[in-house]
Amino acid sequence: MRSDIARRWRLGPRTLRWRLTLAVGAVLVMAFIATFIVVYSTTSSRLHSQINGDLRNAAKPLAAALASAEPGEMRGAANDYVTSQPFSSSSRLLYALVGGHIYTNEREIFNRSSPDNDGPAVARLEVTLARQILRTPPGLWTKEGPDVGVLQLLVQAVQGHGGTTATIGVGEPLAPIDNALDGIQRGFAIGGTITLAAALLLGFLLAAGFARPLTRMAQIAARVDAGDLSPRINARGPRSEMRILADTFDHMLDRLEEAFARQQAFISDASHELRTPLTSIRGQIEVLARNQNPDGEEVRRVERLVAAEVDRMTRLTDDLLLLAHTDESHFIEREAVELEPLLEDLVASAEPTADRRFTLTVQAPGILNADPDRVTQALRNLLRNAIEHTQPSGRIELGARELPGERVAIWVDDDGPGIPAQDRERVFDRFHRADPARVRTAGGTGLGLAIVRAIITAHGGRVWAEESPLGGARVAIELPGFRKLRY
Repeated sequence: MRSDIARRWRLGPRTLRWRLTLAVGAVLVMAFIATFIVVYSTTSSRLHSQINGDLRNAAKPLAAALASAEPGEMRGAANDYVTSQPFSSSSRLLYALVGGHIYTNEREIFNRSSPDNDGPAVARLEVTLARQILRTPPGLWTKEGPDVGVLQLLVQAVQGHGGTTATIGVGEPLAPIDNALDGIQRGFAIGGTITLAAALLLGFLLAAGFARPLTRMAQIAARVDAGDLSPRINARGPRSEMRILADTFDHMLDRLEEAFARQQAFISDASHELRTPLTSIRGQIEVLARNQNPDGEEVRRVERLVAAEVDRMTRLTDDLLLLAHTDESHFIEREAVELEPLLEDLVASAEPTADRRFTLTVQAPGILNADPDRVTQALRNLLRNAIEHTQPSGRIELGARELPGERVAIWVDDDGPGIPAQDRERVFDRFHRADPARVRTAGGTGLGLAIVRAIITAHGGRVWAEESPLGGARVAIELPGFRKLRY
């Protein structure tokens, strides 16, 4: 089991570090593609818009020259203008169609009588391009031909003097734009590849760093699953999310180890406590069974002893069940209760049960927000404990006083033998054996003070033992949610 868990964290692309790396790579690729599309389309649009503006600006002088020419002089004006603008792959194509005659600075396209050194195939393509250009209506167009490549072509109609009309065209090769866009593609391809590789490497290293505490948690969880509760992560460094998670994990293991230790001790003590009455019952029954004709008095004696042990086991199981429920959310049901009448009822119910001198001292009459049944149970356990450890006619005092911060202290004093200082914390442990002077009388379960602590802790309070002014022991509790009455 442990090796399987560790292997899942070390191998395969399904590990966290690989998933994080692939996720980072996927996000980076998508962001890179989106950036490339935006940059490429924006640059292409701007460059084409700029060329279209340049074509319109270039067409204006030619149109003005033809429009201002006198009748009969438009052809000469067209020829003079276009021949003064030689064409090359980095310049503009100019042509003017006047009265069926074509005037251009690129004669290879429009003049088939000139020699062509490019071969018949290229010549046919140039003838096709020339026909397409001459038939193109006014507007912006894109044409493709040999030698010049792709042209952005602007065609306009010009009205001259005397009603003479002409068609002019201005074209510019798109090769510079294509080269610029190709450069963008190459730059993104090279830079993107390098950036992606570096990002994936960095992402893998970061993911490995993030996953390291989780891997250690998995390994520790495997050891805990195998029964070893001692390992801890003991994370160091800044208080990051991973550090908080690791500290929480360690705290959980501390609680688990503590609970397991308590469970083991609890099972051991409980089994011992139950073994004693069961052994006593078995012994009494065996004694009775050896007598073939027991008299009635012997049967009644065994009956009383067995009933007493059964009652003791019943109380023990009831107390264990109560302690098992102390961690549940509905264990405490708070309500407003007057403290002084609650304490008076406790003293009144305790007086008939024992030959003790009870006194009540309430220095803080008020309202307590608590579970009255659970608080009564806890205080009744304290009174019963004081009765068990005092002599007949002994003194027992139940008192209460207000504490700062809307809290109240309630105590039970007795004049018994007291609790040794070294035992004052341990007396609240389950089945704790106190000093022989305060060992519990027959019938006790050893869980009374443990129940008191569980109830008070569930209320958010605390309980402690100390020396009493009466000379014996004082067991006190402190509870929140107290509001003193104002008269």
